[in-house]
Amino acid sequence: MCMHTMILLGFVWFSPPLLVALASPTPASNDERGPCQIYNSGRSANCLGQQLDHVPWKHLPSTLESIDLSYNEIHAIRVNYFSRLPHLRVLKLQFNNISVIEDRAFHNNPLLEHLNIFNNSLEEIPANALQDLFNLRELLMSNNLYTQATLSADVFSRLTHLEVLSMGGPLVKGIRKGDFQALRNIRLQEFAIKTSSNISYYELGSLKVIQTCRMGFDMAIDQKPNFLPLILRDLANKTFSHIQFRNLFEFMYYMGDEDIFRGLQDIKVDSLIFHRGKFNENLMRMALFNLQVTPLKHLTLQYIDFARSPNFMDNGLGSSIKDLALSRLNLWHISNPDILRFDWRFTWFNKVRLLSIQNVNFNSVPCDAWLNMEDMEVLDISNNRLQDNILFNQRCNYRGTMPALRSFNVSNNQLTSLQDFASLTREFKQLKVMDVSHNMLGSAEKSCNCNWMQNITKVIAHHNRFESGALQCLPTTVQFLDLSYCDLDQLDMAYFQQTISLKELLLNGNKIKFIPSGWRSHSLQSLALDGNSFGLISMGSFQDLPQLSRLTAGNNPFHCTCDLHAFIQDTISKGKVNITDWPENYKCYHPEPLLNTVVANFFPGHVACDIRLVIIICVATTAAVVLVLMLICYIFNVPWYTKATYQILRAKYRAHQEGASGKSQVYVYHAFISYSHPDADWVRDKLLPCLENSKPPYRLCIHERDFMPGKWIIDNIIENIERSEKVIFVLSHHFVNSDWCNYELYFAQQRAIGKTFSDVILVVKEPIDPESLPSKYCKLKKMLNTKTYLEWPQQAKQQTFFWAQLRSCLGKPTVTREQALSGRSSSVSSVGAVPVIELPLEDGKPAIAKPNLDKEAELHKVVPQEIENLSVRSAEFYGQRPIPVAVA
Repeated sequence: MCMHTMILLGFVWFSPPLLVALASPTPASNDERGPCQIYNSGRSANCLGQQLDHVPWKHLPSTLESIDLSYNEIHAIRVNYFSRLPHLRVLKLQFNNISVIEDRAFHNNPLLEHLNIFNNSLEEIPANALQDLFNLRELLMSNNLYTQATLSADVFSRLTHLEVLSMGGPLVKGIRKGDFQALRNIRLQEFAIKTSSNISYYELGSLKVIQTCRMGFDMAIDQKPNFLPLILRDLANKTFSHIQFRNLFEFMYYMGDEDIFRGLQDIKVDSLIFHRGKFNENLMRMALFNLQVTPLKHLTLQYIDFARSPNFMDNGLGSSIKDLALSRLNLWHISNPDILRFDWRFTWFNKVRLLSIQNVNFNSVPCDAWLNMEDMEVLDISNNRLQDNILFNQRCNYRGTMPALRSFNVSNNQLTSLQDFASLTREFKQLKVMDVSHNMLGSAEKSCNCNWMQNITKVIAHHNRFESGALQCLPTTVQFLDLSYCDLDQLDMAYFQQTISLKELLLNGNKIKFIPSGWRSHSLQSLALDGNSFGLISMGSFQDLPQLSRLTAGNNPFHCTCDLHAFIQDTISKGKVNITDWPENYKCYHPEPLLNTVVANFFPGHVACDIRLVIIICVATTAAVVLVLMLICYIFNVPWYTKATYQILRAKYRAHQEGASGKSQVYVYHAFISYSHPDADWVRDKLLPCLENSKPPYRLCIHERDFMPGKWIIDNIIENIERSEKVIFVLSHHFVNSDWCNYELYFAQQRAIGKTFSDVILVVKEPIDPESLPSKYCKLKKMLNTKTYLEWPQQAKQQTFFWAQLRSCLGKPTVTREQALSGRSSSVSSVGAVPVIELPLEDGKPAIAKPNLDKEAELHKVVPQEIENLSVRSAEFYGQRPIPVAVA
């Protein structure tokens, strides 16, 4: 049964380096033995291109089934070369310099199926060497130096499994009738014959015995053009899937009048190829005229040297080709674009359904060309260096043209204007597929006001230079859009919002720096973003693409973050989206320690990536720290110290506001007495008389007598401590339990910062264990343990010595009368006022002793509301030590 693909049996000449590259295997296992590479578990050997002058048979394992010895310098094939390879099935010896193949050289290779001895130096067909190859299916032995093409009947008639045969060479002068009689009972799939460029004879009936599906001729009939009708007569009434003529006229154009192609009418062939050779108008017309009446489907003219005929007679439409009904017409690599209108018309395209014109480089498209392609469904004019003004002629009327065109390929040209291309195809009412790749499209300036047919569903536009704004000029009805390698750095989402039917989008190989947020498409199923410049990708990147099932996004400079890890894990676990290039194309670019790390091996910590867990840990840690701080503050009375410091600052600020800070410091009192209320009797009855009645007297400050009425209690304490040269603390258990006494101790300590504590005198009225003091009295503990203090003796005999010690601590009073008067003037309760003595409490309220001087009582008859508030405030904060005020 005939196959519909053509194997070019040596007719298309490849360069040796290319064939070497194509033939290089990818070994399954690499076992180097001598000059050959053994692979595929010892079943295959590659000795290609090793400059061998003989077969290295000693290094070849007996298990070999295939061996490639092509592109070497082997001169002969000896009997022992392959005698140790009984399993050999494929042997490639092409492109050597073999001139001799010894008889029975393949005697021990009965399984050999494919033998290639193409392009060697054999002077005769090696029939005796082939006589044992009964399983031979493919024999390629053309392009050798034998002069005759006669096949031995004794040998070749027994090769009943033969399917492919190529033979002949540049020295074969002709073909005789009996040359191929050995093949009369063999059904070939492919047969090819090569003769000299100066063929001298051809006997009618020589090819009649050949039974094959594909026929190839490499023969030049420049000198004997009458041989072609004979050849075609031998092929008459036969059916072929493929016939190829190579170099039919190699050196000169056919100038005769005889129709040498008339025999084509009697041949049934699906595909006809004219490869290389010279064609003129007359020869073209002869071939096409006869092909009109054949069932030919595919016609290919490639690498043809076309020229005008000097004696061509134009008989008008009568000489035109109008009924050439072809499924496909290929015009590739034609030297002269005049071949398109070889008879000065385009009528031969009338019934062509697929036309491919490549590398013809035509420089104009006349208006009537479009009118003569009414049945064309596919038009491929790629690789022709076309420019906008060549393809689109504003003077042409394109209305009603190309009514059946479904696919239009203009790739690999020099088009720059999408607007002009849209104007050309506006009337192509059936157009669905458009290929504009490898052009210079994409300028925003030349991509305005584009109107397309609404049935365009596929646009291939890769390898252009699109600006983001130019996307608006593309059709919005597309289902498939390829914009890969278009230098896009961002996406125009306004365009993609209009492509409501888009299912597959290719954007790989661009310079896109980020995936747009809010990308919404209810139809997109496949997306390619590999090879761009974005590094951030997260679960939210494609959340508005509900139909997405295929994603390619590798080869980007990924930032290996929790978002990327979460996206990959979520996508793989759900299985809804298939990441086609995972994991080999996904590598970390940032941060630097993870450079080139495969993303599949990137496992960030669970804590670092779970934001809820991070919040919980942060909140818990913060709460714990706050609780610890609160506990520390409670243990070390930080709130109390803070409150006291705040009170000091407030008092300092008020003093500054009142201008007190500008005055020079003057000690008004020799000492400030700090004591608790239960110890007030001892202070009044013992301490004050002893010191204030001495000669000279000490000036002392106690709160009951010397605090300024109307001032804040804290202000009074701070001001009087600062105006006192010494501070005497009367320590007792009641002192320790008094907050105000603690304030006074703290303020005295603050005043002593930067100084010594010699101005602080501790008088222990009753025994106190320093270790039993509360933690807020830490300074007092230290002072009791490190500083000498006075202890009040209970025996009266020792009290005289106590007072002497206390006066020694206070020093000799040196305050002058002027300083005393100045100091007294600032205190209403000191100089010029009668001392106020607190009486025992009655019903929880302080009893006030009234002064004896009526005149002073008159002055204080009216008591401001602020002083009344101060009295209440004092009672609240001082506990049982309110500061009494004089009232009428």
